[in-house]
Amino acid sequence: MTDTVPDSRRAPDAGAPRVPVTHVPLSTRELPELDPKLPPWPGETEDVGGVSLHVRRTPGAEAETVLYVHGLGGSSTNWTDLSALLAPSAGGAAIDLPGFGFSEPEHAFDFSLDAHAEVVRKFADGLGAGPVHLVGNSMGGAVSLLVAARHPELVRTLTLISPAMPDRRPDPRRLSDPLMALAYLPLLGRKARRRLAAYTARERAQQVIKLCFADPGSFPEHRMAELVEEHSARAELAWAGSAMSRSTFGIFRTWFARGAASLWRVAPNVTVPTLVVWGTEDKVISVRRATRTAKLLPRGRLLVLPRTGHVAQMERPVVVAKAILGMWEEVAAGSW
Repeated sequence: MTDTVPDSRRAPDAGAPRVPVTHVPLSTRELPELDPKLPPWPGETEDVGGVSLHVRRTPGAEAETVLYVHGLGGSSTNWTDLSALLAPSAGGAAIDLPGFGFSEPEHAFDFSLDAHAEVVRKFADGLGAGPVHLVGNSMGGAVSLLVAARHPELVRTLTLISPAMPDRRPDPRRLSDPLMALAYLPLLGRKARRRLAAYTARERAQQVIKLCFADPGSFPEHRMAELVEEHSARAELAWAGSAMSRSTFGIFRTWFARGAASLWRVAPNVTVPTLVVWGTEDKVISVRRATRTAKLLPRGRLLVLPRTGHVAQMERPVVVAKAILGMWEEVAAGSW
C-alpha cells in the first residue's frame, strides 16, 4: 500500500522527485500541546557505560526510553520539541556526540562513523533500560544504523530522519556557505578558513537554518536566539572546529567505502522495526536516496514529507511524533 502525507498549508512542490511512500500509520493518540516557547531541556555531563557525554534528559513514561542522536554540526537541542511530544509515552535522553554540543572528545577519538557508533553503543548499553527506541538524524542516522545493525539487542525500534546515506552528487546547495568548498584546499583553503572564522555566531546560525529548513522563515526567533547562543559558546571550545572537519571527512570516507563497510551493505543487516523519514526539500541528503534506503531495511517503512528539509524533527515535529508513535503501536500489536 502506498500513501502520502499531505501538507495542510500548501500543495506539494510539483517539481519534487516522485518517491514511492510506503504506508506509515500516523497515531491517533492525542499529543500534548506543544509550547511554542519551550526552552531546551536541561543538560549536564554524564558518565554512562564508560563514556562521558553531555546529555539532555526528557522526563517521561519510565517503561520506554528514547535515545536521540543528532547530525553533523547539530546537538542535543535538535530534539527539544519532538522529545516533548513523545514524553507521555517514553522518557528521553538526547546526547551530544563527542566534539559536538558540549561533549568534549577524548584525546584519541578519531571521529569516524564507527567511533561515534561505538560511543552510542556504550551509552545505550550503560543506560540499563533494556532496548531503546533509537532515533537519529543525518550523521546521527548513519551512526544509529550502524548501532542497530551490530547490536540489535540494544534497539527496540529505529527511526532514521534523513540519514547520511552515501550521496556523492556535486550540488553546491549542500553547502551552508560556498566558501566551505574551498576551505580544505591546499592554497586557497587558508584564506577561505579565515573568512569563515570571521562570521558572527548569528550569521553561522542563519546559514545552518537556510541549509536545513525548507522554509527558513518558519524557524522561530526564540530558537534562533538559542542557536546563536550555542554557536557563540562553541566558538570558545578549542576542539569544536576539529570535531566538525574530522567528522565530515569521516562521513566522506564511509561514503566511498566498498564491500561490507558500505552503508548500503550495512542496511540489510538491520533486523529491528525501522521508520525512515525524509523531506522532499532536503538539500543535504537527497530524497532520491529514500526509497533505496527503506527497501534495503528488512522491516523498514518510508514516510516522505512535502515542504520539509533535512531536519524533519524540528520542522515538522508533530507529524514525525505521530509517525513514530504509529510505528510503536504497530510493533506492539505485532503488525510491523
